Amino acid sequence: MAKIAILGATGYTALELLKILARHPQAEVTALTTRQETKPHITEIHPSLTGQFDLCCENLSAEEVGRRADLVFCALPHTASMEAVPQLLDAGCRVVDLSADYRLSDPGVYEQWYGHVHTDPTRLNNTVYGLPELYMDQIPDADLVANPGCYTSTSILGLAPLLASDLIEPNGIIIDAKSGVSGAGRSPKLGTLYPECNESVTAYGIGTHRHTPEIEQILTDIGGAAVQVAFNPHLMPMDRGILCSMYPRLKSQKSVEELLTVIRDFYADQPFVRVVEHIPATKHVAHTNFCDISVRLNRDQLVVFSATDNLIKGASGVAVQNMNLLLGLDQRTGMLPC
Repeated sequence: MAKIAILGATGYTALELLKILARHPQAEVTALTTRQETKPHITEIHPSLTGQFDLCCENLSAEEVGRRADLVFCALPHTASMEAVPQLLDAGCRVVDLSADYRLSDPGVYEQWYGHVHTDPTRLNNTVYGLPELYMDQIPDADLVANPGCYTSTSILGLAPLLASDLIEPNGIIIDAKSGVSGAGRSPKLGTLYPECNESVTAYGIGTHRHTPEIEQILTDIGGAAVQVAFNPHLMPMDRGILCSMYPRLKSQKSVEELLTVIRDFYADQPFVRVVEHIPATKHVAHTNFCDISVRLNRDQLVVFSATDNLIKGASGVAVQNMNLLLGLDQRTGMLPC
């Protein structure tokens, strides 16, 4: 049994992690942390976990976490994570970091988009990006895995096969993305209060959203040519789910059947990507670790559709995939039924 700690156990991501780990046959949760000094029981924070875990959330040092756990899910905010991760690694833990702190390989790009100087820059180029469908071979030997963002996973999985096959232009890709409110986290914010977001759809972060350089970095790596996207996220009045409608330019005319075949072949051995005939919907993937992908031609314009649950395939589910690979297990362990 692997001993598991979760740093930052009070958020939605931690809740989904704990739901999955409760049924995982090879994982024992041994430590949960919070900055609160009162040591609340986990069921006070997440009542839905009643009867599944008997643990309190504690304000533990990295050394204390290292004595209790072999592997740590770091669910801290960006900047806080880069302070904790080096100490966790020094304490002998392997880390799956769910923040954005280790996703970008260039510290200058990180500073530009996140507004902070990276305090652990030498580690960036050596950190494995934790999207198993693309980097499975690199994950098992890693000590630190950068778990991808939710919008990024959904976008990248839809576009990667077409870029890898040189079927679409790398520039001028429009990503129209829509996410449920849980993507904004559990901390109260004016824009995600019920009276503000219910019965309303709004765009946000146009030209400034921090997932943009992450999407471009990974797709550039996969396609071998510099990728530029126009990433346009929208907030939807629903709890969870992401749907990306993406508009790349085909290099030469292809049929829908030909394009679906390329994508199916690319993900032939990946159990959590479903290439479907219908247009994906968030309800089809809600509460699962699946990413559903399809394509359509609107006259001569290719439209790529990709849907995920932002809390599972976009965060906690892929984190457990990464954990399984780090532990030498089948990536589906503890994940099915979804």
